[in-house]
Amino acid sequence: MNKTAFILLFTGALFSFATRSAAQGKTGCVSMSEVIDAMPETKKADSTLAKYKTELEQQFQAYQAEYSEQARFLSSADTAKYTKPILNLKRQSLAQLLGKLQGYDQEAGALFNQKRTALLQPIQKKAEDAIQQVSKENGFAFVFEKEGLHVYPPSADILPLVKKKLGLL
Repeated sequence: MNKTAFILLFTGALFSFATRSAAQGKTGCVSMSEVIDAMPETKKADSTLAKYKTELEQQFQAYQAEYSEQARFLSSADTAKYTKPILNLKRQSLAQLLGKLQGYDQEAGALFNQKRTALLQPIQKKAEDAIQQVSKENGFAFVFEKEGLHVYPPSADILPLVKKKLGLL
């Protein structure tokens, strides 16, 4: 009777382990940055961002040139032609321009980050959706970010499946 109880207990434990393993599914890993870098939309976004950065830099240079021109005028002998109220108005304008120049770096950084987010968010969503679809279609219960793992089997990398899903292969 002990032998029968042992066999039943062993069979039950084995069945429980097999059921739990099947419910957990496979695990995989993928590098989100590799997926995003491989997408053609990323290259387009990068060129758009580079162009936008150039525009922001040109605007800054225009502010600098205007400031230099006004500062040069206020330190020249031509100011003798103007009344005190007009000179005070020009000095006030110069001070406002200096404030604009000093705050422009932060403003340009914020504008650039907004543009970057607006361009990259749909790309990241598309990559995440593809990863979700691949994991569902191939029975992956967990997909980890590859950069966060120290050790993983090469067979767990689902990057080729994701690239295929996105039509990149």
